[in-house]
Amino acid sequence: MPANVPASPAVLEHENLVYTAYGYRHLALDLFTPAGEGNAPSPGVMIIHGGGWRSGNRKMEIPMARALAARGFAAAVVEYRLSTEAQYPAGVYDLKAAIRWMRAHAGEYGIDSSRIAVMGGSAGGTLAALLGTTGDRKEFEGAGTHARHSSAVQAIIDIDGVVDFTDSSESGKDTDPARPSAGKLLFGSTYRDRPDLWKEASALNHVSALTPPIMFVNSSLDRFHAGRDQMIARLNTLGIYSEVHAIPNTPHPFWLM
Repeated sequence: MPANVPASPAVLEHENLVYTAYGYRHLALDLFTPAGEGNAPSPGVMIIHGGGWRSGNRKMEIPMARALAARGFAAAVVEYRLSTEAQYPAGVYDLKAAIRWMRAHAGEYGIDSSRIAVMGGSAGGTLAALLGTTGDRKEFEGAGTHARHSSAVQAIIDIDGVVDFTDSSESGKDTDPARPSAGKLLFGSTYRDRPDLWKEASALNHVSALTPPIMFVNSSLDRFHAGRDQMIARLNTLGIYSEVHAIPNTPHPFWLM
C-alpha cells in the first residue's frame, strides 16, 4: 500500500513555490517546515522523486516530506524536467537551482542554509548522488536563478539509486533499438555511442575530498546498488563517512510503501 502521512498542525505546508523558470516554463517545489513560533532554523532536505528520469512527480514524496518536517527538518519536494521534456543535464541544472533557491529563501522559511542535505529514491537517488558529488562545479550549474548562492550540500541520502551508469546493469540494456533503456532516453544516446555522457553523469566518477558524507538505503535487489561499493571504497581512502542500510526482502520502491 502507498505510504500515507496525513497533514498535521505540527507541519506548515507551502505549496507551488516557483524556484526557477525558463521562459514560460516554471518549475515549482512544495516545502514542509516545522510549525511553531521561535523555532531555531531547521536543517534542510531536498527530496528528488524517481521514475527512470522520464516519469513520476514530486507529489510522490509528500509523505516522506511530512514525516521529516514533523521531526524538525525543512523538507522540499521538487519538480524537475524529465527526459521526455529535456535530456541530461537539464534535470541536474534544475535541481541545483532548487538548492540555491532554498538558500536564497532560508530566512523566510526558517532553513539552516549551512545544513542542507539532498535525498532521492531510484532515479532520484542517482541524481542526489550526482548533485552531492559535484558541489559548486560550474559545468553542472546551468543558467537557473539565484546564481549567487551555493548549490553544495552537506549530506547525501541515496535510496536505491545507481551511482555508476557504466555498470552493465545500466549500460548493457540497449540491445533492441525498439526498446530504448531509461539511460538512452535520458542521454539521447546509448553507452556505446556516447560513453562520455554516461561516465559524466556517474557520481562515482566525481568523488573527491569535497564530497559530503553519504548514506545508502537499499532494497534487496543488487541491480540498484551499481557502483555503491566502489564509491564507498573511494570515500574510505579520503576519510569521508558513509553508511549502508540494506533492507532484506524488499522490492525496489520500498520507501513509497
